Amino acid sequence: MRIQINTTNLRKARIRMGYSMAEAARQIGLSKIGYCRYEYGERSPSMQTIEAIAKAFNTSSSYLLGDTSDDSPDQLVVSRNENPVLFSLLNEINSSDEATINKLIKYYEEIKYHNT
Repeated sequence: MRIQINTTNLRKARIRMGYSMAEAARQIGLSKIGYCRYEYGERSPSMQTIEAIAKAFNTSSSYLLGDTSDDSPDQLVVSRNENPVLFSLLNEINSSDEATINKLIKYYEEIKYHNT
């Protein structure tokens, strides 16, 4: 099933990442011509392709579809190899109960407030 992508948001997301059209295509695994057709609105990508673009551009599929103006990603990927401490911390938080998570959020907000 093909879905109409918001070409303005697609272009903004690419530029925000600092990618040329050729680099964007490489990051997604498309030909440059194929990517350009999406950005120019000449073709509509599949949902699977939209999700791949969102991941490569660190944004959400909802933003690329024009359903939201919030360009933040749907999910974050933390690599154990690239950042083992953060990976371990998030893994621990993920298995915590709601009360502990709320305390951690409160502590984080206090630290953030004192560092600004």
